[in-house]
Amino acid sequence: MKKIVLATTVLTACISFASPYAKCVVCHGANGEKVALGKSKIIKDMSKEDFIASLKGYQSGTYGGAQKALMLPQVKGMDEATMKEIADLIIK
Repeated sequence: MKKIVLATTVLTACISFASPYAKCVVCHGANGEKVALGKSKIIKDMSKEDFIASLKGYQSGTYGGAQKALMLPQVKGMDEATMKEIADLIIK
């Protein structure tokens, strides 16, 4: 039983980290459909350009109002290719 639980935990962790969007899902929803913490824009409704600009703004501290402190650790090491990958995954 312990082996099954351990294997399931490891597999879940691997799948979660396979997607650059995995850490965003909790607040923004699996499809970018949630208003995170009751304050954010809905990601799936943004243009890809606006989404990427907002992530860059979080990185530089020029975007996000009260959410800056929460989002900075989420985007700190994110490069533009990852931002585009997330945008392509969520925004249609």
